[in-house]
Amino acid sequence: MTQQTILYIEDNPENRLLVKRILEVEGYKVVEAVSGLAGLSAAETMHPDLILMDINLPELDGYELTKRLKQIKHMAGVPVIAMTANVMKGDREKTLAAGCDGYIQKPIDVDELPVQVANYLQAKKK
Repeated sequence: MTQQTILYIEDNPENRLLVKRILEVEGYKVVEAVSGLAGLSAAETMHPDLILMDINLPELDGYELTKRLKQIKHMAGVPVIAMTANVMKGDREKTLAAGCDGYIQKPIDVDELPVQVANYLQAKKK
């Protein structure tokens, strides 16, 4: 089985390090982008299996970034999952309305994250 690649778009270095460590232990390749524009550029040049994305990003927020990602032809079918501290009433619905395929709230559960990622990747295959 080939290694699955996750594009993680997050401006907080501590969050990037934690998520990268958790997912690499599970056998995923994690490519990082530190801003919305960097994430868009990475998505245009690579073919990730899944995108994990913060909503509150510099340059281009996660809502607008999701809309742009969904317009990239080779990104059709790639799940875009919001991973955000925006957990007020209506925030989950807002991310899904913007085109995200899923929602994981921060702080993340280090035991649950690999399960959530695997579930989103499995759903992609169906």
